[in-house]
Amino acid sequence: MDYKKIKTDTVAVTRNIEDFKTGTNNIYESVSILSKRANQISLEMKEELKQKLSEFATTTDNLEEVFENREQIEIAKYYEQLPKPTLISIHEFLNNELYFRNPHKEHQDDF
Repeated sequence: MDYKKIKTDTVAVTRNIEDFKTGTNNIYESVSILSKRANQISLEMKEELKQKLSEFATTTDNLEEVFENREQIEIAKYYEQLPKPTLISIHEFLNNELYFRNPHKEHQDDF
């Protein structure tokens, strides 16, 4: 997923708490959903970053290479400018771009 294309805030913004009740009718369940999605996004970003940086891995440590590798610096700047995973998950939740379900509630409805 290209997180740069997501048009969301890059800093924390005060939000209306009632907006988070819309999908679940429970603010705590919504926060749980947001945290799980933020963890998923964070892991995806971390894996993507590891793959990109693995191209620059060297077996010898040379201090000069650390300062001269502009490509690594550009990759780091790119990831620093991205919105935080929590902000991305909030954006997805408020724009109904997240699929979630509670198997415990579904199981209770069967009785």
